[in-house]
Amino acid sequence: RSAANVERVVQTPATVQTLLVIPHASASNHNGGKLAFGRDGYLYIGTGDGGGGNDPDQNGQNLGTRLGKMLRIDVDAPPAQGLAYAVPASNPFAAQTCNGAGAGICPEIWSYGLRNPWRFSFDRATGALFIGDVGQGAREEVDFEPAGTGGGRNYGWRIMEGTICTPGVNPGCTPPANHTPPVLEYNHDAAGGVSITGGFRYRGSRVPALAGAYLYGDFGSSRMWAATVDDP
Repeated sequence: RSAANVERVVQTPATVQTLLVIPHASASNHNGGKLAFGRDGYLYIGTGDGGGGNDPDQNGQNLGTRLGKMLRIDVDAPPAQGLAYAVPASNPFAAQTCNGAGAGICPEIWSYGLRNPWRFSFDRATGALFIGDVGQGAREEVDFEPAGTGGGRNYGWRIMEGTICTPGVNPGCTPPANHTPPVLEYNHDAAGGVSITGGFRYRGSRVPALAGAYLYGDFGSSRMWAATVDDP
């Protein structure tokens, strides 16, 4: 942090440390969209499926790769397991190992089955996690994880696109046994858009009508919406 402004970062060669490199096999798109610390103090990392149409390498469902996932690491604890960081013991696969290319199970995985989580955020009042996951040809979705919920959720991609079987890939599919459907989705049509940009749950005071609403938009249609969700 800058001593003059704690909201700015001063980057110099001496301060740069590479924690994690996630290679793509071929395509260069679907890189995810954010890193953020949760209320638990751990760093969450949203990663895309590695690009290409229909997740050709099937990374979303492959626990041996860090692509198409929400990762969770501890950057405060001493590094362990031969990594440049520590893996929280409460991660669902914390005791596992992987080569990052499909073999084994990656211990950093918190949840999986994501296509391209283009912005996620934590509710600053409850700590709940909202994930805006970009769809392919039919549905855009928002995934919701209440605070205190254990990891290991499967959000479905590439088997599912939102709440439907991915068109052209899995007609008449059977959803994964541990599938967690989105809390919100919209179609690719004139009323919706083609590429969700996840936002934030409003906890301000200037617009009382929006209190508790989740605000998000669509990159293609330039529309914005406010949605509400009932916390369990």
